Amino acid sequence: MKEELERLQREVVISISQASTEKEISEIRVKYLGKKGSITQVLKSLGTLPELERRKVGQGANQLKESTESKIEEALLRIRERERRGVLEKEKIDVTLPGRRIPVGKRHPLTQTLDEIIDIFSRLGFEVVEGPEVELDYYNFEALNIPKGHPAREMQATFFISEDVVLRTHTSPVQVRTMEKKRPPVRVICPGAVYRCDSDPTHSPMFHQVEGLLVDKGITFADLKGVLTVFVHQMFGKETRLRFRPSFFPFTEPSAEIDIECFICGGKGCGVCSNTGWLEILGSGMVDPAVYKFVNYDPEEVTGFAFGMGIERIAMLKYGINDIRLFFTNDLRFLRQF
Repeated sequence: MKEELERLQREVVISISQASTEKEISEIRVKYLGKKGSITQVLKSLGTLPELERRKVGQGANQLKESTESKIEEALLRIRERERRGVLEKEKIDVTLPGRRIPVGKRHPLTQTLDEIIDIFSRLGFEVVEGPEVELDYYNFEALNIPKGHPAREMQATFFISEDVVLRTHTSPVQVRTMEKKRPPVRVICPGAVYRCDSDPTHSPMFHQVEGLLVDKGITFADLKGVLTVFVHQMFGKETRLRFRPSFFPFTEPSAEIDIECFICGGKGCGVCSNTGWLEILGSGMVDPAVYKFVNYDPEEVTGFAFGMGIERIAMLKYGINDIRLFFTNDLRFLRQF
């Protein structure tokens, strides 16, 4: 029995020294210390030995059991430490390597364009005001000199929520609401989303406008031309040529549309400008005296001008974009260019 214990001790030492994983150590524990393990079987057989021999063998077997448990624990600690070092080695950071830049989001090109428009007019003394997108027919049409049955209503392809409630087709209602609350002088711009039942490469059911209004004593068409000329030169460059072309809007009289020289052909004529050499950018005009009656302004005392532009239209011209739908597809390949 003494020889058997010595043999087991040699086996335990060799087995543990050769083990390289926790699984192998676990198998060694079961093989020698489990219910049917070799050392356990020796301890169970002590009852068959004479008393004197049983005492000596029992002492040796218990010592072997304790030393085996101790070696197993030491082996587990060694293996776990090696594995931990291996993981740390793989995960270590080379502080000499250059850092990785975190991708930073940018503002949408429409937001960039709107911010630039607001900045230009703010420096000219205009205040930014906003209003509801779901609007009463009165503010969207009637108070702007577009009574029920007026042909101009058909031009706007309106989304009606009810007979007297619409999704606003322009931000001009904000001008009326502002004049109701404020006496002249009034100098405001009204940015926001507007809605029209229209969709093609140059039109969207939802788009954005900035409309402006200046009402005070002695305001003339020359003031309108001056303000909008400054805007065009600030937005598109000082060398940009522009022209004022007669037009019609129900709430302005006289009315004019502003064109800029085609940035593709330099005014020579191409497919983009329909061979005219000009690109339309906004509408404008002197506020029709009929509008003042809705807000209790005296047209004999004050005059003013109004203008309106599509933010998408300005952005398309500024950046050379040929399809308005690109602004709303959220294609990162497109957005990253801005």
